Amino acid sequence: MRSTRPRRFDLIAFDWDGTLFDSTAIIVRCIQRAVADVGGRVPSDREAAYVIGMGLMEALAHAAPDVPRDRYPQLGARYRHHYSAHQDDLSLFGGVLPLLSELKARHHWLAVATGKSRRGLDEVLQGSPLAGVFDGSRTADETAGKPDPLMLRELMREFGTEPERTLMIGDTTHDLQMAVNAGCAAVGVSYGAHEPGEFAALRPLFVARSVGELHGWLVENA
Repeated sequence: MRSTRPRRFDLIAFDWDGTLFDSTAIIVRCIQRAVADVGGRVPSDREAAYVIGMGLMEALAHAAPDVPRDRYPQLGARYRHHYSAHQDDLSLFGGVLPLLSELKARHHWLAVATGKSRRGLDEVLQGSPLAGVFDGSRTADETAGKPDPLMLRELMREFGTEPERTLMIGDTTHDLQMAVNAGCAAVGVSYGAHEPGEFAALRPLFVARSVGELHGWLVENA
């Protein structure tokens, strides 16, 4: 499946929450409410936002270190309860659909690499305008949580692309570190979960302040 088209990247992988979907604030609230429900110390907004992008149980364990391990299943269930109640409140960032449409017209392969579960991703894709847009996807529960590079490595094998021909786009240091670990290039977005000042050590090619800036950079450089 290797492409011979003259461009820099054949495969472009996107994180989901905070990169394509405006979901950071809702996820933070759901984490905080889940921790409160099981009697843990409620994390601050910054602490809760930090774990976005990780696999669910890893994220909740990090956000609630005082919650005993035997209560993790209850913690996860409470998070899913709160998230399900707000799932219809989530929306795409403005400009995402035109961005992805142009990238597809340029014959890039598009993929999702997310800390969501396979069930969670399939459910949200089914009800979103992005259904059918992506050529492939990987989730934390079927591979490994970020920043482990397994998601990207499996996507590269699927599409027959090399690391230097693969670009990861995300809003957290977990996304950018995953790209580093996989030997891929990365672009950060500053409108999601993590402060962009944390990105510098991971040397992204670009940090976009909006979907519009991301669109412009990709058209010129991808």
